[in-house]
Amino acid sequence: MVHPPGMLEFLVLLLAVIRAGVRSRADLVAENLLLRHQLTVLARPTRRRPPLRGRDKLLWVLARRLCAAWRGHLVLARPETVVRWHRQAWRLFWWCRSRRPVGRPRLSAEVRELIALMSRDNPLWGTERIRGELLKLGIVISSRSIRRYRGSRSPRPPSQTWRTFLANHRPQVWAADLFTVQPLTSETLYVLLFVTHGRRELVHWNVTAHPTAAWVWRQLIEATPWGRRPRYLLRDRDAVYGGDFAPRARRLGIEPVLTPVRAPRANAIAERVIGTLRRECLDHLLVLNERHLRSVLREFVPYYNADRPHRSLGLEPPQPVAQPDTGPVRSRPVLGGLHHVYERAA
Repeated sequence: MVHPPGMLEFLVLLLAVIRAGVRSRADLVAENLLLRHQLTVLARPTRRRPPLRGRDKLLWVLARRLCAAWRGHLVLARPETVVRWHRQAWRLFWWCRSRRPVGRPRLSAEVRELIALMSRDNPLWGTERIRGELLKLGIVISSRSIRRYRGSRSPRPPSQTWRTFLANHRPQVWAADLFTVQPLTSETLYVLLFVTHGRRELVHWNVTAHPTAAWVWRQLIEATPWGRRPRYLLRDRDAVYGGDFAPRARRLGIEPVLTPVRAPRANAIAERVIGTLRRECLDHLLVLNERHLRSVLREFVPYYNADRPHRSLGLEPPQPVAQPDTGPVRSRPVLGGLHHVYERAA
């Protein structure tokens, strides 16, 4: 025989009323108190499940001692958790009763002054050396205590940060980097570029399918004609530069600066230029071969240097050109209309 759900709920409620009628008043008051307390905890304004505070834990510790049926009224935690709270409360109680300090006893003022004196008079001594001297005097102290009382030495002045170095030497810093382009009809092509940190100008670029150390060195020579050269050349640790790139560059008056290992942000200027070339040029074209890539870059690089506004330069191009204030505005397409240059006719 199947009973409807309403009848079952009525029978359960009736049994609960009969059971409450035979229970003592103290049990009902304790149950009411514990259930109301848990409802109050759940009603606290918080996005997550409200945590139990210290007074909440103390209430359940007392309920465990005074109420035999406390497990049946517990909803927000497990009975094992309440037992753990009880043990922690007892440990705290007996610690307060014992009044014993935590840890090892403090060293006397005389020994602390002796440790500081040894450290001050002998700046080359380490912790173990001071500990050995104290052992000769019959004073047994741990290395941890010596490190605590030897005093703080004058800190070494902080070294120059990478950001500060680049800001101080920005007009004299160039960056070099390679990136790859995958054409349709040939193997992978490599593009090497040199960009200045002062004005973000692309001073030189070239394309090859087989980069070698000799080819990279020849590009550096072509990028620095007539004495135009940087004081520092920032580059990564690519093996394509060759082992003798640094000494040969120093003979030209150029100091190569290597970026840290696996730190592309250290060469952020070159990486940003490469990202611009990809987002605003190469990602919108199908490069056929090396000849096609050269023609594309030959048209886009002058636009990048002379006409494209740069955010870090106050929306000026790397090579600003004076423009007349009056006259009709004319547009000139770049890369078949992928970009346009707007200028006034003279």
